[in-house]
Amino acid sequence: MVENSRVVVGVNGSLSSLAALYRAVEEAGRRDAMLVPVIAWTAADKTLRPLSELEHVARRCLDTAFEQAFGGYPGDIVIRPLVVRSQPGRALVAAASGPGDLLVLGSGHHGRVQRALHGSVVRHCRAHARCEVVVVSPSALLESLELTARSGAPMPFAAGNARVSHRPAAAR
Repeated sequence: MVENSRVVVGVNGSLSSLAALYRAVEEAGRRDAMLVPVIAWTAADKTLRPLSELEHVARRCLDTAFEQAFGGYPGDIVIRPLVVRSQPGRALVAAASGPGDLLVLGSGHHGRVQRALHGSVVRHCRAHARCEVVVVSPSALLESLELTARSGAPMPFAAGNARVSHRPAAAR
């Protein structure tokens, strides 16, 4: 593994973030880099749930994303998941702090109202990240599988049809 080489990816359970996760795993394998999947969570203003439960839900969302995309965590790359209580943009920029890092994000498809309320994570990261930022759009295939992803069923490419090669870069 290249010293301090990291691929940081934002995960939130959306189809865009699954596409970003898929690309990030591919990039980590190609670069022989550590993969840092980041999920950020915040406590809703009126929540009655304990913070530990909210953190657990966020961690489970991260686990589910890997399950949906790959059938579990890939075993042939180094993965250091990061569950952070923070706004997503801030958490991702902080995680991708090195100039040699790569930050991979899903493009998202939020409406105008949601962007106005929560801002654009992509815009924030592009403005503040000190590394390369790659934005991945979900393909037509992923968009057509939206119901499958929401149901928690594994994505079809997780069942052995994955095009991602997890071999270290030196083995290619």
